[in-house]
Amino acid sequence: MKNTVMKVLVVASVPVAAFAAQAGKPAPTTATYIMKEELDKISATEQSASTRDENAKVVDLGYEKFTVGIIHRGSTRTPAPAAAAGGAAAPAQPCGRTMTTLPPGGTPGGITHDLQTEGYLITSGGGTMFTDGYIVNGRHNNQDPAGGPNGPTCGGMAYDVKKVAVKVGDVVIVPPGVVHGWADIPDHVDYLSFRPSQSVLQPGWVNPTIAK
Repeated sequence: MKNTVMKVLVVASVPVAAFAAQAGKPAPTTATYIMKEELDKISATEQSASTRDENAKVVDLGYEKFTVGIIHRGSTRTPAPAAAAGGAAAPAQPCGRTMTTLPPGGTPGGITHDLQTEGYLITSGGGTMFTDGYIVNGRHNNQDPAGGPNGPTCGGMAYDVKKVAVKVGDVVIVPPGVVHGWADIPDHVDYLSFRPSQSVLQPGWVNPTIAK
């Protein structure tokens, strides 16, 4: 993560006991630390990629899981290299609104997460985000390995979005089902994503880059 002087402390303090009891799990009794040096290690592995999103550690709160993601996105003004051909993948399921005649305009690269909330904190670079609106004729996929990042997700062309320029220090909160994406990134953007998750992520998972 470039030029960030941040030390992130994720405190999984004891939640309201009733929530944990309802989930049938004991409430945690200790805190989890994610140090700046660990975040920098993960971020360093992402800088050569056009887009990379990795979580750091997954904490079990009893009633849900919680993690911090580290995301790097390169310039949208530089085309990404073509992906290598691979084996046949399972056909994606349709999602979003189904339309035979598309509305005017449209912004490519919109996504929504079925269950995952994300809170962004921009730490380096910046650009123009788009949010809200709706996706038309999208395709559904499941970003659900043990460490996430986001679980079931719908992606496609977005319409009626709101575009906002964001910079270092800005915060964006994206609830489940809300369209989001990047309309323009002049150079790069790095940001942390704070993720409470009820049905995604493996408790106790640690990013292999910082696992000891």
